[in-house]
Amino acid sequence: MSHFPDAAGAAARYASVFRPGLFDGKTVMVTGGGSGLGRCTAHELASLGARLALVGRKPEKLEAARDELARIYPEAADRITLHACDIRGETGVRGAVADALAAHGAIDGLFNCAGGQFPAPLDQISFNGWNAVVQNNLHGTFLMAREVYTQHMRQHGGAIVNMLADIWGGMPGMGHSGAARAGVWNLTETAACEWAHAGVRVNAVAPGWIASSGMDSYDEDYRAVLRGLAAKVPLQRFGTEAELAAAVVFLLSPAAAFINGSVIRVDGGVPNARHSWTLPPAARGDTYDGFPQYAPPSLFSAD
Repeated sequence: MSHFPDAAGAAARYASVFRPGLFDGKTVMVTGGGSGLGRCTAHELASLGARLALVGRKPEKLEAARDELARIYPEAADRITLHACDIRGETGVRGAVADALAAHGAIDGLFNCAGGQFPAPLDQISFNGWNAVVQNNLHGTFLMAREVYTQHMRQHGGAIVNMLADIWGGMPGMGHSGAARAGVWNLTETAACEWAHAGVRVNAVAPGWIASSGMDSYDEDYRAVLRGLAAKVPLQRFGTEAELAAAVVFLLSPAAAFINGSVIRVDGGVPNARHSWTLPPAARGDTYDGFPQYAPPSLFSAD
């Protein structure tokens, strides 16, 4: 059974499972908000009444996301701000957070979604390549969280959700990203303890193979590998962007008020698959995609 919205098309609103107005009066900062999982989560948050501060490196991506959001949620047009910066740079991050606070007066939630990697075995990763991925995935997450905490949440509380990945058992073929994401996991648990007294909750989501636009950034050899991965998932499919966004929104919401230092795996059970057990074809399943603007990665068009 699929839970798709009744209305489809470029102007259809998000069909969130959460109650309308859940984030009325709240401001959420989303890094990587111009595309992929960040864009999808921004749509869900906008549909629930949130004010948005979208962060990304490319102004044109952020502008396209804002224009799309304003078209679909006209009531949100005046509560979306854009903050172009490289999250790997301390000065830029500090300025982006300050600008968002000046515009909105508060940052109640932060979704550290921005990141990136490329497939390569460890012995073929240059130091520059290693450093670029670790800076983006680990250093950028730290800088964003620290600045949001020190500039606002330490005095007012809030919720932070960091991005991990399916890192359990190592991450062969993407060791730089695995090491960085493992660092984010430890950072999440540390911040959850150190910042809890201020009313700040810090959690993480760990997506497995989500059919997001980010898959189209890989070369054809790795795209061919991706096409066959659904059979390795106990649920026998890829996840949707909306299924990841729902976990993020839950952790940012009041319903997660006593959840702190935790990780929600959104992976269809991949870490539980074992070589000693043959995965049978799926007899039935339940897929959620409340995002009408979602488009599967182009790599699946070859199937």
